[in-house]
Amino acid sequence: MLYLWVIILIVLNTVFLAMVPFVLPGNWLMVITASLFAWLFRDQQVFSVYTIIAIALLALAGELIEFLAGVGGARKSGASRRGSICAITGAIAGAILGTFLLPVPLLGTLLGSCIGAGLSVYSFELFAGRKSRQSFHAGAGASLGQFLGSASKSLIGIIIWFTIAIAAFWP
Repeated sequence: MLYLWVIILIVLNTVFLAMVPFVLPGNWLMVITASLFAWLFRDQQVFSVYTIIAIALLALAGELIEFLAGVGGARKSGASRRGSICAITGAIAGAILGTFLLPVPLLGTLLGSCIGAGLSVYSFELFAGRKSRQSFHAGAGASLGQFLGSASKSLIGIIIWFTIAIAAFWP
């Protein structure tokens, strides 16, 4: 019966993993379900406390990478310090607006966060007196950085998924 529950957990975590590229909290949902599973089946010791800590740290690393990627992309593309910080607020605002305004289900959130990061950096740099070409380059860097941050978070989600799947069947 335990293996049936493990398979249900893995299928559920597959759904959560599919949420990650769309800037949804799939990694944290995998951590929460694995933690609940570990608690519910603590007599069988399916997951060790070290496994739970490891996947929680991975999820945290994924969030930090995604959060700071737009800033890094903007800085690398020549944005000012303040301009690159705008990438964070732009990505958050863009993700929220993209969710509701872009007609592509779920993908609107990802596109919105990338576009929001780029537009906010571009706008800030332009209003700060930089030339349009330089501002555009900084904004494009922020968009690319945001996209790479989301891709990195997805890769970390895959690692979390495999960690849970292997630990569930490993004696």
